[in-house]
Amino acid sequence: MTLFLHVLMLFLLSGGSAEVVQTFEQECGQFFAGGKSPTTFTGSRYMQICQNLNGVVYYATYYDTDNKIPVYSAYRFAGRKDCTRLDKWYIEPQLDDNNQQPNMKLERDVVIPGLGVRQALNGDYEKSGYDRGHLAPVYQAQSQSCSDATFTLANAAPQNPSFNRGQWKKLEKEMAEELENTCLKTKLSVFIVTGVVPGTQTLKNRVNVPSHFWTAYCCLDQNNRCQISKGFIGVNKNIPPQSKSVNALETELAKYYNVNPFKLFNV
Repeated sequence: MTLFLHVLMLFLLSGGSAEVVQTFEQECGQFFAGGKSPTTFTGSRYMQICQNLNGVVYYATYYDTDNKIPVYSAYRFAGRKDCTRLDKWYIEPQLDDNNQQPNMKLERDVVIPGLGVRQALNGDYEKSGYDRGHLAPVYQAQSQSCSDATFTLANAAPQNPSFNRGQWKKLEKEMAEELENTCLKTKLSVFIVTGVVPGTQTLKNRVNVPSHFWTAYCCLDQNNRCQISKGFIGVNKNIPPQSKSVNALETELAKYYNVNPFKLFNV
């Protein structure tokens, strides 16, 4: 029995089937342009998550367990699907206990010591004045089940409600329309990375409130060449995000994260 538990622990830590994995590329590289993830940081606070609901992986999230918000989520766009929104939010049990199963679960269904030490919980957002702002959004989800999988707090960060329901929502729709009319129409594969910049405020002295939200896309041809790309970044207020080239956005993010270079698409 002792040997079995030891082997099982090594298997889980290696990311064999676990949601929290050692390297994105081995477990869910299909969500990154060219199969290579954006820049990652050093330190045990950062976790790589292949977002798994009911045994299916739908996108990838790079998560900061100190700030209890994502750094970014990466996903594919295949056209608008008119998905309906869930009225509940999941959490990631493996963030607080890597012996847990790899599926996201409702908070009420998770009983482990120290729940919430390394991730946000629903109570952090209650009466906070902030929305749980999606990174991988409902509007750009590939299916209804994929849309459901975006409702995990590991894919959310505190967002000004006017911004979330106003200019950022408008941007998500405009991006989807533009990508349908350009990249998908010409049979290019669309890869999107959406993230946040940590700010100076917190919710309940636990969850960082981002200063900025950002997003970028890259449309690849069959030879893994990025033919069309664009980036956007906006202050966490209800003002229009700025449109930028991907290179300009990478330069700005390198300054915010104090990491140089910062690459969004490694193709």
